[in-house]
Amino acid sequence: MLNIRKVSVAYEVIPVLRDVDLEVEKGEIVALVGSNGAGKTTLLNTIAGMMKPNSGSIHYKNKSLDNLPPHKIVARGVALIPEGYRLFPYMTVRENLFLGAYQVHAWKKKEETIKWVNELFPVLYERSNMQAGFLSGGEQQMLCIGRGMMSRPELIMVDEPSIGLAPLLVENIYKALDRLRQDQELTILISEQSALRVLSYADRGYVLQEGRIVQEGTSEELKNSDTVKQAYLGR
Repeated sequence: MLNIRKVSVAYEVIPVLRDVDLEVEKGEIVALVGSNGAGKTTLLNTIAGMMKPNSGSIHYKNKSLDNLPPHKIVARGVALIPEGYRLFPYMTVRENLFLGAYQVHAWKKKEETIKWVNELFPVLYERSNMQAGFLSGGEQQMLCIGRGMMSRPELIMVDEPSIGLAPLLVENIYKALDRLRQDQELTILISEQSALRVLSYADRGYVLQEGRIVQEGTSEELKNSDTVKQAYLGR
C-alpha cells in the first residue's frame, strides 16, 4: 500500500534521513521505533508532503506521491496525526473536527463521520461545544485522531501518540487505534519512542537510528532483539 524506496531528506545541508526503505501493507499496524531526533517525524512529514525528499521515491497504492502538495495527498487517502496535537484552541471540539473534513468527498459525509468519531471517543461528544484549548492532554489527542478521521482516510500516520500522557490514557489511545484498524479497515503507521507499547499492538516494525533503518521485523522479533531491548526496552 505504502512503498518508500531510498528516501533521503536534509535540512539545508544537514542530512536527516538516509536511504530509508519502508513498506506498509493494507490492513497492517506498522511501528516506526526510534529515539528523539532519529528522524521519525521528518519521515512522516515527508510522506505527508510537508517536506520534499532530496532523493528516493514514495508510492501509495502504486501511485507516486513525489512532489504532490499535502492537500492532494490527503485526497489520495493519507492522513497525518501530528505530534503535539496542533489543534485550534479557541474553536470548539465540533468545529475542530469539521476542519478535518475540508475535502469535498469528506465534507459530504461529515455528519456520518462525526457520529462514528463520537462513538469511538464519547468524551468528544460530551465536550462538543467546549473550546479545544480547555481539553486535557488525553482528550486533545483523541480530538487530533478524530480530526484526522474526518478526512475519511485509508492510511493514517500517528506521530508519538503517547508523549505527555499517563499510562492508562496511552492504553486507551492504542485500543482506539486498534479498533480503527478492525472496524474501519484502516492501515496505520505509528512512530514511537515507547517501543514496548507500540510493538504490543503492531504487526511489524522498523527501528530508525540517526536517519537510517537499522532493523526491521515482526513485533515479536523486535521485542526479542538484543539491540531493541538495550536501546528502547531498558534491558
